[in-house]
Amino acid sequence: MSFLAHEDSRGSLTSLARWDTMASFQPDSSAYELLTVIGQGLEDLMTVNLARYKPTGEHVAIRRIALESCTNEMVAFLQGELLVSKLFHHPSILPYRSIFIAQNELWIINPFMAYGSARDLISSHFMDGMSELAIAYILLGMLKALEYIHHMGYVHRSVKASHVLIAADGQVCMSGLRSIFSLIRHGQRAKVVHDFPPYSVKVLPWLSPEVLQQNLQGYDFRSDIYSLGITACELANGHVPFKDMPATQMLLEKLNGTVPCLLDSTTIPPEELSMKPSRSGADSGICEGPGACGARHSNGDPSTASSAGGHPYSRTLSPQFHAFVELCLQREPEKRPSATTLIGHPFFKQIKRRPSEALPELFRPLTPITSFDGPQAQGSTAGLSSLESGLSHLEVDDWDF
Repeated sequence: MSFLAHEDSRGSLTSLARWDTMASFQPDSSAYELLTVIGQGLEDLMTVNLARYKPTGEHVAIRRIALESCTNEMVAFLQGELLVSKLFHHPSILPYRSIFIAQNELWIINPFMAYGSARDLISSHFMDGMSELAIAYILLGMLKALEYIHHMGYVHRSVKASHVLIAADGQVCMSGLRSIFSLIRHGQRAKVVHDFPPYSVKVLPWLSPEVLQQNLQGYDFRSDIYSLGITACELANGHVPFKDMPATQMLLEKLNGTVPCLLDSTTIPPEELSMKPSRSGADSGICEGPGACGARHSNGDPSTASSAGGHPYSRTLSPQFHAFVELCLQREPEKRPSATTLIGHPFFKQIKRRPSEALPELFRPLTPITSFDGPQAQGSTAGLSSLESGLSHLEVDDWDF
C-alpha cells in the first residue's frame, strides 16, 4: 500500500509520536546508534534493535516500524497502543522513553531489559520450569501491572510469559499493550466487551474460554486472570498448556472445563514419575476436569527440580501455588478473583525481599546481558559478535512487545 494512502493516519501518528516521556531521550534518530537486531514482529514490518543512546551511552531497545507497508488496520492498531502508552505510568509496565517518526519509520524507544522475557528464560535455561519463588516474584509483578490496567478501565488480552520483561535489577515489567482494549465507551464503563483481539493467533493458548467463545455474554478484565493462570503453568512447567492442540480442539477443551495444572509429585501418577518424561498425557499439564489433579500435599519447602537424572517433575510445589492457579483458571469468569484480591493471596507470603535482591540470585547461573557495557562493544566487530552471541537465546517473537 502506498504511504500516501496513510496521510490521515500518518498525521495522527506523527502527532502522537512527538511525545517524549523523558527530556533526556531525544526524538531524533541520529542520537541513537543501532547495534544489532534482537527481534521482529507485526508481520515482519517491525524490526527491534538493540541500540545505544549516544548522549549518555545507555542501551535501549528500539522498535522500528515501516509505516509505508502497514495497512490502515495496522496503523489504527499502533495508534491505540501509542495512546495507551501516553496514558499509562506504572513501575510494572514497560515504559516508553521516546516516540517519533524517522523518515518513513515509526521509532519507539524502550529500556533494554537485560534478562529478556520470562519466556526467554524458560526457553534457554529453565526448560522444566522456574523455581516457585522466582515465579512468585514474576506473578506478583504481573498482578501489580494488571491491577493498574484494570483500574484504568482496560483489558490487556495478551498476558503471557513473552510479554513479561525483566531488567538487570530484577524489575518485572508487563509489555504487549498493542492488544489492549478499553471498557470505557461514550464516557461510561461497559460491563463486558465483544471485540476479538486482532493478530491473536500466537496468543490463542492463553486466551480465556469466554474470549474464544465469542458469544453475546462477552468478556471483561477477568479474562486476563485466566491468562495469568496459563502463564503460571507456563513458568512452572516450562511449556504452555494447549500449545500443540488444533484451535478447534483447544476451544472445546476450554469450554468443557478442562483445567491445566502445575506438574509435580501431587499431579503426576507415581508410575509416570518413574518413566521417561514426555509432553503428553499428565505431563502435558492438562487435567481431565475441575479438581482432577487430586489432593495437594506438601513435603516441606517446595523444591523446583529433581535430582540429576530423575524426572523433572519429581518435586512438590506448595498447596498455595496450586490453589492460586486453580483460582485463576476457574471456568466461570465470575469465580475468578480480581488482580487486587490475588495480590493478597497466601502464595505471595513467601516473598521476603525486594525483586532487585532476590531475582538475580534466583536466576543464577544466568546473568543479565550486560557484556556490551565494555569499550569493545562500542562499535567493534568483535564486540558486536560477542553481543550477538549473548543475545542468541532470545526468541524473536518475544521481543514483539
